[in-house]
Amino acid sequence: MLQAHSFLWHYLWLAPHVLQLGLAVFIWRRGLHRLFPIFLAYTIVEAIDEFTLYGLDLTSRIGPLVWWYVFLACLIIEGILKFAIVGELLFDLLRKFPAIAQVGSRLIRGTGAVLVLLATLAAAYAPIDNPQNPLLSRAHILDEGLYIVQCGLLLFLFLFAAHFELKWSRRAFGIALGFGILSCEHLGAWAIAASGALIERRELLDFVNMATYHVCVLIWGYFFMVSPRSSKNASGSLPEHNLEVWNCELERLLQ
Repeated sequence: MLQAHSFLWHYLWLAPHVLQLGLAVFIWRRGLHRLFPIFLAYTIVEAIDEFTLYGLDLTSRIGPLVWWYVFLACLIIEGILKFAIVGELLFDLLRKFPAIAQVGSRLIRGTGAVLVLLATLAAAYAPIDNPQNPLLSRAHILDEGLYIVQCGLLLFLFLFAAHFELKWSRRAFGIALGFGILSCEHLGAWAIAASGALIERRELLDFVNMATYHVCVLIWGYFFMVSPRSSKNASGSLPEHNLEVWNCELERLLQ
């Protein structure tokens, strides 16, 4: 069962992205795309990319060189969208402070675009350990670099929210939680692969990666589809670091 092109392999590759398309339809019909337009774009693009790669993998007319070129192109597009999602999450987190939210989200998106470019350059010029298949090595370097940066940005987002005592919206927390789990798992899988463990059963790591993505899609679906419980917000004292003052000062500077 835990072999490439087994039934489980086909299921784990296709099923999460079928669910993603269903989630995209749900988000659009409920009007939630106004809150998370970039996440909706990522959901659709990710599904299309994976269906394309799946079809190319099953087509005997396409060689591995073309497949890896398409994979690299999809990886760069998805990396840009993922960093834009982090900016979108920051904007949602700071929705009560529009000036800070606008500046902060643009800063993260711009930084993410620069980091994607740097990761691409690093993958293009880094020394490779597999001269027989250089595209494979470069794809692994790019994928690992993007996940490292994404994991760092998500960690910053959680620490920022905790430090300033900001309250997550239910759906924003679900998106961040899913991407956080995905980033940590992939980094762990790459660390195992780099250590030389499971060198003869490398496909097991592919199964773990695909299964983790399946779980993350289910997490996103749960947080979007299940209605949050109504709760009264208790009015407490302002936190020590009051973002309202910063927001007013930033609005005045922007004007």
